[in-house]
Amino acid sequence: MLDIISTNTGIIIFVKVQPGSGKNRIVGNLGGRLKLAVSAAPEKGKANKAIVELLAETLHINESSIHIISGKTSRDKKLMIEGVSPENINTLLKFNA
Repeated sequence: MLDIISTNTGIIIFVKVQPGSGKNRIVGNLGGRLKLAVSAAPEKGKANKAIVELLAETLHINESSIHIISGKTSRDKKLMIEGVSPENINTLLKFNA
């Protein structure tokens, strides 16, 4: 199960990122964190941009609704996602966390 913190405007999730992967994809649950693989290199914010694009497309929300709260230069990140509830996040991510 994903570790999700509910807020007034959305949710906070913890993410583990694997940059430099073959393609952008959601790998699954890794110890309560959402594991993502992105093809972008971890330089000049490219991997962070790819993470936001991947989640926005998957969750059918605007990229502006996703904010990296901490871990901008780390593989371990904390994200605020506005407009998504804990009840529907697993369905939207299309896997059983």
